[in-house]
Amino acid sequence: MAWEDSLREDLRRNYGGAVLFDEPAARHTSIRAGGKIDAVLFPANQEELSRAIVFLHNNNVPYLPVGNWTNLIVNDGGFRGAFISLSRFREIKNVFQTEKDAVVFAGAGCPLSELVKKAKEESLSGIEFCAGIPGSIGGAIRMNAGAFGGEIKDIVERITIIDKSGVLKTFSHEQLNFRYRNLVLPAEMVIIGGSFHLMRGDRKKIEDRIEKIIRERSEKQPLEFPSAGSIFKNPVDCPAGKIIDELGLKGIAIGDAQVSKKHGNFIVNRKNATAAEIISLIEMVRQTVFQKTGRMLESEVKVVGEA
Repeated sequence: MAWEDSLREDLRRNYGGAVLFDEPAARHTSIRAGGKIDAVLFPANQEELSRAIVFLHNNNVPYLPVGNWTNLIVNDGGFRGAFISLSRFREIKNVFQTEKDAVVFAGAGCPLSELVKKAKEESLSGIEFCAGIPGSIGGAIRMNAGAFGGEIKDIVERITIIDKSGVLKTFSHEQLNFRYRNLVLPAEMVIIGGSFHLMRGDRKKIEDRIEKIIRERSEKQPLEFPSAGSIFKNPVDCPAGKIIDELGLKGIAIGDAQVSKKHGNFIVNRKNATAAEIISLIEMVRQTVFQKTGRMLESEVKVVGEA
C-alpha cells in the first residue's frame, strides 16, 4: 500500500477531520466497482477543507473532489492519492429573492434532487431539467450537466471555490468558461458551492414538468442497475445512445459489465463487474462505432487510478 504511517499521522494532525484509509471505491461509486483509494477525506466545513487541500498540495499528494460519486470509474489498481468527499457541504439557502425571481445557493455536496425539490416547493422554475439526475451540485457545475434542453450554465450566477493555497474565491457567470459537458477550471480548484438564478413560475406546471422528466428517465434509463450515468457525450447531430443502438450494441457484455438493453449510452454493472471489464466494454463500443461510422465518441465519464 500506499502511504507510510508518518504521512497518515501528519494528515490526521494537520487536517483534523474524518478520514478513511485504503477505502474500496466500489463502496462509493455509483457503478459499484473499483480498487482501493489511499485516503478518503470527509471535511465537515470550509476550515477543514482548506487545511486538507493545503496539506495534500504541500505534500504533492494528488487529490480529487467527489460528491455523489457518479460519472466516475476508479481503476481496479486503486487511486494513489486522496479523494475529498464534499458530502457534508449540503446547505441550501436563498440569497436573494423578489416577486419575479430568486437566487439560491447550494453546497457542492447537495444532491441535485434536493435543489430541484426546494425550487418546486418555492415555485421557482429553471432547474426542472435536473430532475432525476443522480449527481451533486459540485459535479453538475464541473461537468456542466444538462438534459431535456437545459444546462447548468444557463442558471449558474456564480460559484465558490477553494484553491490549492486554501484560499476562498468566487467567480461570476461572466468569468466562467462553460463548454459542452465541461467547465474549464484548474483541476486543483475545489468547487464548494454555487448560486443559481431561478424564475418564479406556476407550481403546478413546475411539478408536472418534473414528474414528466422523471417518468421519461425511468422508462428509458436502466435505473435498476448500478451505472456511472451516460458514458459518452452526444455528438452535435445525433445522440450517442441512438448511434450505439443502431449498430446493434445493446446487450453486449464483458463479464458482468453490459451495454444496457434499455439505453445504449449506459453501461451497467449486472452484479460483480470489475473496473477493467467496464473500461474494456467502453473501448469496445467506442472502437466499433468508429470502425462502422467514422465517429470517435468522447467519454463523459472520468476514469482515474491505476489499472
